[in-house]
Order: sequence, then C-alpha cells, then structure tokens
Amino acid sequence: MYMCIRGNMYLPKQKEDINMRIEELDKAAEIGAKYQDVGINPTFGAAYFYSRTAGNRLINFAEVIWDRDIDEIIENCRRYGIKDFTISSTFSGLLETIAEFEKRGCRMVRLIEINSNIEDWKAALEGEHKKEIIPALLMRLDKE
Repeated sequence: MYMCIRGNMYLPKQKEDINMRIEELDKAAEIGAKYQDVGINPTFGAAYFYSRTAGNRLINFAEVIWDRDIDEIIENCRRYGIKDFTISSTFSGLLETIAEFEKRGCRMVRLIEINSNIEDWKAALEGEHKKEIIPALLMRLDKE
C-alpha cells in the first residue's frame, strides 16, 4: 500500500529501515501539506522523498536544480543539520549549478554510488528486489 506525496512521489506506508529522516517533512506529508506551507523548497522536498524511496543515507537531488533554488536548498540543509548531500541528476546545466553551489560554500567531494529509486530490472529477472545503483556527486556544505 502506498501514499501519494506531491503528485508522482510515492512512499510505502509500512515503516522501513531508512537512515535519513526529517520528521517535520514526514508529518507534513501525512496531512498533505505543501512544501511552502512548512517553509521547504520544493526541490529540496522532492530530493528528500526521492532519497527515502531509494533508501539512501543522504538526500539526493535527482532532478534539475534551478539556480533560484540553490540558496533555499542550502538554507534547508542547514536547518536540518545536513552537511553532505548527493546530486545524481544529469541535466545539461549541471556544471554551472555545481559552480553556484561552490560560490555559496559547498564543495564537490567525489563521485560515489547510490541507490536509484527505480527497481533494478536485471535483478528482478533473477527474483531479487533491489534498487538500481547509479553514480552521484557527493557534495559537502562547509561552514557558513
């Protein structure tokens, strides 16, 4: 059984062993609140729920990050004590976006592998249920 979060984002209703939790966002999702209602940037919120669905330890930005969202994303990271996050999006303006994050005190640490929120179809053919593994940039938020 699944619950809908902001359109096409779905989370299993049963409790899972997921390391990263932002209780305020989870509670807002339960009552159907919009991200703006709780002071959350929508890109940040979508990244959080993507990460929950994928079972990742770090918040992952899998979609386009608009320049206008960067300050709010950093603000939300600081608000919830997030120092590390990943970017797995492959949008064409990614290098410019990384440069904007760097200007604001974030730095690219290295390339890592994380879970996608999509099931690995090759594993499914073997009867195994696991997420696809994808590359992502590990980013670190330095001090203010």
